[in-house]
Amino acid sequence: MEITLDRTDRRILQELQRDGRLSNQELADRVSLSPSPCLRRVKRLEASGIIQRYVAVLDAEKIGLGLVAYVNIRLRKHSGVGHEPMESFRRDVQRWPEVAACYAMTGDMDYLLRIQVRDLAHFSHFAMNTLMQHPSVVDMRSSFALQKIKENGELAL
Repeated sequence: MEITLDRTDRRILQELQRDGRLSNQELADRVSLSPSPCLRRVKRLEASGIIQRYVAVLDAEKIGLGLVAYVNIRLRKHSGVGHEPMESFRRDVQRWPEVAACYAMTGDMDYLLRIQVRDLAHFSHFAMNTLMQHPSVVDMRSSFALQKIKENGELAL
């Protein structure tokens, strides 16, 4: 169910994307509402699932995870076993802490993974001993991020 967002809802979402730790009073001040209606709107946005959760954004380099790789994965095709290769891969990718994000894709490859690891040796170990050893994977192509230009996590409203 799609919820209709008015201008105030959008301003609330913009402010919370920038700083999810704002107090209700600070948020209300920023969007020109009194605290009670502001809190009711935030609760409605949370209940509707538009606001999914609140998180802390970490500096990956400062915690020793400075290498970012984007990995395209192609799976073996279905062969009378239904969707088992996809289901198996989807299930297993949830357990791998190196995978920061995974998307099903159109085109030649089936999935795009964002891998966040310490260094090239860590990536190599993960790629060779986990990804390439997975029974559903038939091809893997990797690219490495040289420099972060923009990553703010905010959606345009």
